[in-house]
Amino acid sequence: MKIHIGRHRLVTCTAWIIPALFATACAGRAPSNATATTAPSGVRREALLLDPSNPEWTKPAPPVSHLRFETTKGTFVLELVRDWGPIGADRVYNLARLGYYDDTRFHRVNKEYIAQFGLHGNPAVNAAWKDKYLDDDPPRSNNKRGTFAIAMKGAAQPKTRNRQIYINLKDNPRSDAEPFTILGTVIEGMSVVDSLYSGYGENSGSGVRQGKQGPLEAGGNAFMDKEYPLLDRIIRVTVTTATKQSSKLP
Repeated sequence: MKIHIGRHRLVTCTAWIIPALFATACAGRAPSNATATTAPSGVRREALLLDPSNPEWTKPAPPVSHLRFETTKGTFVLELVRDWGPIGADRVYNLARLGYYDDTRFHRVNKEYIAQFGLHGNPAVNAAWKDKYLDDDPPRSNNKRGTFAIAMKGAAQPKTRNRQIYINLKDNPRSDAEPFTILGTVIEGMSVVDSLYSGYGENSGSGVRQGKQGPLEAGGNAFMDKEYPLLDRIIRVTVTTATKQSSKLP
């Protein structure tokens, strides 16, 4: 059976179908150098997050990688430089690429100091990672605005770096006396980091050395969303390998 379609109608239909098909084909397409934030074949992401001993967590980071954070305030990008601290960089790279930071909260934002994140939304995951401390990288403690490092308990307590990251919101020379290891810088979206909700300040868990994070670890997102509903969130993180380093050595 032949179906006759008017010329004008055919053109209109084609003009609608082609863009739609193109959009469908391209939707969600990651950059060619993107690293999939999925568990290895045969392993559920939930199971992987609960198993810090899995070798996936120890894969070496590329020399330079870009971590793209989509948040409730917009997007920012961290440039992670492995040479600046290989032990810490490998940990941050793998946490980011395997989805650990997805759907987590910026639990500590002090406008005159830092923005910090890294507590997971699932209490069981927090329990699994609680004592998975790293050996210390050599100090690279030059806390300029926009730089980031793994938080720790202090110079008197070595090997206390784990999974929480802080970003310097201003130059913080007071932190330079401590053996932090700067791992990179914010290379895009610093205004987004500046805009993160800071009304709770140090009251919504504070840092790892203040001893106030227990309820957040034990309660996860359910507790944080109930007690501190205005905290901004990390929606997802995408990792890409950079062809060159754009940030300067701190």
